[in-house]
This record gives sequence, C-alpha cells and structure tokens, in this order.
Amino acid sequence: MSFKICIVGCGALGSVIAGHLARVEGLEVFAFDVNEEHTRTIMERGLQLSGAANFTARVTATTKPSEIPLCAFGIFATKGAHTRRAVEQTAHIFAGAAAVCSVQNGLGNEEIIAERIGNVVRGATTMAAHMIAPGHAGFEFYSELWIGPFEPSATPFPNVAQLADLLHRAGLRVVPLRDARGAQWTKLIFNSAVNPVGALTLLHHGAATRFPPTAALYEALLQEGERVAAALGITLHGDPRKMVAEGANAPGKRNVSMLMDVFAKRPTEIDFVNGAIADAGEKLGVPVPLNRAVWQLLKGLEHSWTDPG
Repeated sequence: MSFKICIVGCGALGSVIAGHLARVEGLEVFAFDVNEEHTRTIMERGLQLSGAANFTARVTATTKPSEIPLCAFGIFATKGAHTRRAVEQTAHIFAGAAAVCSVQNGLGNEEIIAERIGNVVRGATTMAAHMIAPGHAGFEFYSELWIGPFEPSATPFPNVAQLADLLHRAGLRVVPLRDARGAQWTKLIFNSAVNPVGALTLLHHGAATRFPPTAALYEALLQEGERVAAALGITLHGDPRKMVAEGANAPGKRNVSMLMDVFAKRPTEIDFVNGAIADAGEKLGVPVPLNRAVWQLLKGLEHSWTDPG
C-alpha cells in the first residue's frame, strides 16, 4: 500500500526526517518550506545528509502548498514562531490525515496545529542537525524520537503506531507512547537550560557544561522545570541531565539552536520554552524566577535587533 507524507518545515531536523523517510518503499515524501533556494536545490540535486548518515534522497520539495496532494501523515518541524502561519498554509493537505506529528521544541505547537488539523501527535527528540547549505543538512547524531497522541485531539493510538512503523522502517529510533507528555517535558526542561544559557553567553554546549558558573545555572533551571512538571502530575521520561551530557560529549563544538538564532538575529523559541515553563509555574504557584528572567533577557535581546534605541 502506498502512503503520502508531508514534512512542514524542511530545515535541519525536517531534512533529516524527510531524507530517511524517502528511503521507505511505497512512501511518497513531500516537503514544504518557505526557502526557495533550499527547495529548488532539493529538486535539482536531491536532499543531501552528511555526518551520522551519508546519503542523498529524492524528495518533492516546494514553497507552494497548492502543489502538495492530500497526505495521510504529516510532520511539523518549523520553529514555534512560524507554526501558526505554517498551519494556515498547509491545513488542507491533512484533511482526513491519520496522524500529524509535531517534533518542534517547547510547548504550545500541538494546540496551534489542532485548531485546524485533526489527529495531532506529540513528538520529542534530541536528534541534532544543522544546515550546511541549501539542500544539505549535517546530521550530528541519532537519538530516540518519542511520539504519542495529543490528548485533546483524541488521536487513536493505532494511528500513532502506524506513523511509528513508517519512521522505524526509515531507520529512525522511534518510540510510540500512549502518554508522551513525560518525554515532551523532559526535552522541554533540557532545552530550558541549554538553549537560553548558550544564547546569552555565546558558549557552545560543551563549554557551557564544563564552565562551573554556567553548569550551575543549567542545574538550577533544570530543577525549576522539574518542579513545574511535578506540580502538573507529569512523570518525566528519563533525566534531562543525561541529554545535557549527551550533547556536551558530541564531537566538535556544538552550538545550540537558540544561539544559532541569536547569531542570525532571528526570533528565538524562548516563548515556547522558558516562557511556557514560567507561565505554567506562575499559574500553579511554583516559583520560576530563573525561567522568567532568561525569558526577559532573550526578549530584550530580540528587541534590540529591531529597536536598539
């Protein structure tokens, strides 16, 4: 049986997932991205991955959602700030889709997707990648990809299992879960430490982990996030400190995604990460001064790019 799947946001992580899926027999892979040079290069030369995996895949990439047919599955891999616009552009592609999964950072993306699309799936992963050039993603390392139903959309678990099977056949380490909130919050808490600290200090992940003052700030942010998760009744899926160590020990000097955003002076995902934890903590009465402070600092930094006066 043939299936169609669309990757919305074919940046670094989206490219890794799209490239792997393109190797699954009987699966047609489409990618929507707003970067014309990127999509044109993919169409002309294929989607190239190098690093932890080295191959070139054939993917139908476009900047025009009208060129993409109805798809049985979807994966959103955009930045959080772009989710609403991406959903508005692509919702028609997923009419009647079996499962549409967010693998984005932070909280709130699934809620936005579910406003226009049914059968939404939570997703979280620490797989790391970066763009080398248009049509070419550097894949840093494999790690688990956790997916599970987004509760308000009442996505049937067999639909999640079907998507998991496709991802597994593509060579990805996917783990289907009936409750993926713990996995999502583990990744969220990890991001709440490494991303803003890297973005504010300009230190790469390994350096920030090994420097005592920033390592201490990591730990304090992790503990704040853990207290909020506990207040919500969420059991974490592992220890975010293990994720910190995994990233710090990866080969080379790995800059976190929020630092790359700062270098490029583009909006960060701070609202979906530390802002989301701070909002939840304050609503619950859990002290979250550090998450609120780094959110304020990053918002101030972003503001300086557009209104330095």
